[in-house]
Amino acid sequence: MVSQTIELLKSELPVEQESLTLNGDVNTGLVLVDVVNGFCTVGAGNLAPQQPNKQISEMVDESVRLARAFCEKKWPVFGFIDCHHPDVPEHPYPPHCIAGTDEARLVPALQWLENEPNVKLRFKDCINGYLGSVEKDGSNVFVDWIKDNQIKVILVVGICTDVCVLDFVSSTLSARNRGFLPSLEDVFVYSGGCATYDLPVDVARAIKGAIAHPQDLLHHVGLYMARGRGAKIISEVSFGALVEP
Repeated sequence: MVSQTIELLKSELPVEQESLTLNGDVNTGLVLVDVVNGFCTVGAGNLAPQQPNKQISEMVDESVRLARAFCEKKWPVFGFIDCHHPDVPEHPYPPHCIAGTDEARLVPALQWLENEPNVKLRFKDCINGYLGSVEKDGSNVFVDWIKDNQIKVILVVGICTDVCVLDFVSSTLSARNRGFLPSLEDVFVYSGGCATYDLPVDVARAIKGAIAHPQDLLHHVGLYMARGRGAKIISEVSFGALVEP
């Protein structure tokens, strides 16, 4: 029944996707959303997959591929890391990605980013990375990164497609439309570089208070909503010959 619903949804609400080739002629930044152990590594925590998950594994692989390509070319990379104080819960979710634990670290395949000079990492304590970039003085670390690098395009990957990715993309597009990000022209969301969690309907029914979250369905909905907010959805990312300035 669920698979039939998903296929019906995809046919009735299709997500138009493009391919993207990056060759250095436009200032492009890569944004990694929460590719951390607490969401991606099997058995790592309350919100981590409990068994290997194909969609999440593919998202991690693509995030690593793109991060390596961007760093080799010395292009800017911004990485969000979900991180919470143990005394400040994030309703409606159970405790996760507690500061100082392995949950609140990039997955092992990306931990080398911690030492890359072209990478800016931001620990965030809320779902929405744009809001999580606001400092006490009102400045915004993400906005400053866009301005400092004169970024025209961002390519977004990460988890969860319909939660942290969607909220960040929606806020970024709103900020662009309001003129808070003068250089930013386009926000691309790479479908193969995004994933969400899986809580099937039959499993959720057996858990008091749980809300079902079928993975393929909500991944599609997240992409559809991001496109409706003005993002461009990408099915393939490749790299062309570098264009010298």
